[in-house]
Amino acid sequence: MMIFVNFVTLQCSLLVKKPSCNNLMLSQSSKTYIKHRIQKKMAKLYILTTIFVILLGVFLNYPAPELSNNLKRWKEQGKYLNYGDNRIFYIDSQGQGMKDDVVICLHGFPTSSYDWKEVWPRLHETFGEVVTLDFLGFGFSDKPKSHNYSIMEQADIAEKLLLHLNVKEVHILAHDYGDTVAQELLYRFDTKKLTSHHALAIKSVCLLNGGILPETNFPRLGQKILMNPWLAPVASRLMNYASFKRGLGEVFGSRTQPRSNEMWDYWTAVRFNDGDQISHRLLRYVPERFANRDRWVGVLQTTSVPVRVIYGPADPVNPKEFVDRYRELIPHGIISRLDSHISHYPQVEDPVSTMGAYRQFLESNHLIDP
Repeated sequence: MMIFVNFVTLQCSLLVKKPSCNNLMLSQSSKTYIKHRIQKKMAKLYILTTIFVILLGVFLNYPAPELSNNLKRWKEQGKYLNYGDNRIFYIDSQGQGMKDDVVICLHGFPTSSYDWKEVWPRLHETFGEVVTLDFLGFGFSDKPKSHNYSIMEQADIAEKLLLHLNVKEVHILAHDYGDTVAQELLYRFDTKKLTSHHALAIKSVCLLNGGILPETNFPRLGQKILMNPWLAPVASRLMNYASFKRGLGEVFGSRTQPRSNEMWDYWTAVRFNDGDQISHRLLRYVPERFANRDRWVGVLQTTSVPVRVIYGPADPVNPKEFVDRYRELIPHGIISRLDSHISHYPQVEDPVSTMGAYRQFLESNHLIDP
């Protein structure tokens, strides 16, 4: 906007610059002609500026898209938990597994709990209770615009939800952003520093593709722009469906791209409660990972809780370097590799194989009945 205004100012200054001696010798008719041309140019510039401002205003205030039937059904399953002045969307549903087998699913950035829809039926076949939530700033939860979002707070929210549901023992299934929340919860459990002080036991942790090791996590260009302190506020305001689709599509495999209606649902969930305007604030988790690396990577090296990584190897955000480094740092750790064309969203791209690997992990550690 400022570039456009400066251009207009420059053009106007050139049009009305101080006349030279030759200009003083112009006839009255020539002066009238020049004055008329200046007025016409000024009128055109005024019209263009007005149109630009109107279009920018429409773009910045364009209403969020309506929820699709699929999103409506997902939302209708849920409830809200009060957390301070904000509301957290969550779903708590009964499955066909053993009553005491409870799993909480933690989603990634920039999406929401809706990421779990493809594995939702199979999770209900495995567990007696299936819980998920939209973190603060995501999905159907509140999205305060001036909030300082953090992984620590999201872990507090997950703890409070489990306390609210009276869950004593829990399995954690996490992806991307949720991986880091899971690592913080595991650290608190291992060091007996759970903030809610209720007797919560973590029975297992399964991590899908994400920034488990910050040194092998490579944010995409769009994320880098949103992390730039100068560009981020403007970039968030100018985010649109085309840029969102391009950015999210980059982290899906070439053969496993979301269908158009699915991509639109992801975008709709982001736009809900003006979430597109806070993307740059949510991305502060990236430097958090480096600041807390010893805490979050260290717990994976020392914990006695069973941990498994399920990995889509075509992931540009977490490429092969992750596997090598993980095995170097955690020699006892096990990574279940999916087919070579599966990328950053394994639970969406290949839900059958992802759940197969997850069940194998649980059964091999005698955490559920075969």
